[in-house]
Amino acid sequence: MRLPLNLSMAVSSLSAHKVRAVLAMLGVFLGALAFTGVQHVSAIMVRKAVMETEKLGPNLYAVVAGQIRFRRSGGVRVRGNRANFRVADARAVMDGVPSVLSGTPFASTDDLLKAEGNALTARVYGTWPTWPEVRSVSLAQGRYFTERELEERAMVCVLGPTVAERLFGSPEKAMGKIMRIYRAPFRIIGIMEPKGRDLAGDNQDEFVFMPLTTFMRRASNVDYINGVFLRLAKDADIAVVEDAARRVMRRQHKLGKGQADDFSLLAARDTIRLQQQALDLMSTLGVITSVVSFGVGGMGILSIMILVVRARRVEIGVRRAVGGKRSDIVRQFLFEAGLMAGAGGACGALATLVLVLGLHQFASLPLIILPESLLLTMAGSCVLGLAAGAYPAWQAAHIEILDVLKSQG
Repeated sequence: MRLPLNLSMAVSSLSAHKVRAVLAMLGVFLGALAFTGVQHVSAIMVRKAVMETEKLGPNLYAVVAGQIRFRRSGGVRVRGNRANFRVADARAVMDGVPSVLSGTPFASTDDLLKAEGNALTARVYGTWPTWPEVRSVSLAQGRYFTERELEERAMVCVLGPTVAERLFGSPEKAMGKIMRIYRAPFRIIGIMEPKGRDLAGDNQDEFVFMPLTTFMRRASNVDYINGVFLRLAKDADIAVVEDAARRVMRRQHKLGKGQADDFSLLAARDTIRLQQQALDLMSTLGVITSVVSFGVGGMGILSIMILVVRARRVEIGVRRAVGGKRSDIVRQFLFEAGLMAGAGGACGALATLVLVLGLHQFASLPLIILPESLLLTMAGSCVLGLAAGAYPAWQAAHIEILDVLKSQG
């Protein structure tokens, strides 16, 4: 039998049981969507992590207070004592770790900003003048503060472009103006270039930067910092760096044998691995969901094909009586089962494409399409349909002509 005739008969047969056919295809659709959707979302999030890591700077390494853990959502949580990291620790790390080209201690807090009748809460960072070099960032306007301003605890700051726009209407209008952080007045000497979100999910365009000495004495009145960023040489051995940094920090904090680290060591490249680990559970749940959905879809196809065979006993008997071959009947029913499953799988793959395009368009995530995953899912759906339709097709091919005639008599 030719394909157009097979297709016409399949559509006609399934249209007689629309609700059941749709429910059977729904299971396959959900299975295909879960399988391909999770694969695509995981690939997108890993690619996003790579892109964000590239933004952090070449060979960036961080030693920070507390124990950092990545959430499955992509954010970061910190446990442990965060008030025992001193500038002296940062200096010891920079002096005692090999392959360090430059570094900057840093501290941060959320604070209230006010200017020209506008107010907002933003993340305020205290750093050294080496921050732009270490973090591979640059200024769109003005300049970063100097070593002298660091020593003098100067009341100057550099704004992220979003902060400048929200307070002054545009970054250009912010240059040279006075802004109050809590109650202290700061002169704006520079505007950072747009940078976007970092791996912790924070918008770097909403940051404010000032000299670390100013931050610790005039802005927040603390004697501790959050940690230190290091820029390593290109040929740096991360294992050697990590071992040296751990030895220095444990000596600085006087940690004895058996005592856990009260700090975290983090290479920019490690964040990709950590986020991948955070996505593993989602991938596993997605596979389980897809298997269950495919199973439900397969059972639905099996049940509806058995029903179709019973409803078409007369048609099958007539075809057999006029010389129809059992192989033709088997092929017809396998085609119908495969068509249902293939349609469900194709719709699931199409829904995944819509999801990926939507994430790219509205969430500004990387656009990644995995053709092999989509094709494999659609092919697997068809195979599932053939497997589910095998028994009903065998039943249809072995219907006895005499039994059909007797039942009609």
